[in-house]
Amino acid sequence: MQSQQKPAAKIFVAVVIILATIAYLAISGVRANKSYYVTISELQGMGNKAYTRHLRVAGNVQPGSIAKDGAQMRFVLIEQGHTLAVHYTGMEPPPDTFKDNAQALAIGTFGRDGVFHATQIQAKCASKYAPAQPKTAALATPQPASAAMPASSAN
Repeated sequence: MQSQQKPAAKIFVAVVIILATIAYLAISGVRANKSYYVTISELQGMGNKAYTRHLRVAGNVQPGSIAKDGAQMRFVLIEQGHTLAVHYTGMEPPPDTFKDNAQALAIGTFGRDGVFHATQIQAKCASKYAPAQPKTAALATPQPASAAMPASSAN
C-alpha cells in the first residue's frame, strides 16, 4: 500500500509546483506589461512615480518636430499647451499616418532627462474619424418630375 501512496504524493507535489509556477509567471507578466494612460500635463505632475512606470501618452505631433535618424526618431507631442519631447527607438518603422499635426500615442517610459523614451508609437488616421461631409443644397433639393424628364417631341 505504501508504494501506491508515494507516487500519488509525488504527482500531487509536482502538480502544485507547476500550478504555482504558472500563477507566478502570469502575475509577473501582467505587472510587466501594464501601462498607464496619462495626459502630458498629468505626466509632468506625477513626480518620481513617472520614472518607474510604463506609460502611454497621447497628443498631436508638433509641426516640424519630426527628426529621423536611422531606426531612431525624435519628435514633440503637444496637448493643451503642454509639450513633451519623445525619443522613439522601436523595432518597427513609424506608421504612414505619422506626420505633422497627427494624433499620436507614445508607449514607453519617462526618463529623468525629461524625454519620453518610446518603444512603440501609434498614429490615428484622421480621415477615418472625420464627420461625414454635408450634401450640397442642389443635391438635397428634390426636383419636380417634369423637370427631370426630357421634353418629348411631337411627330
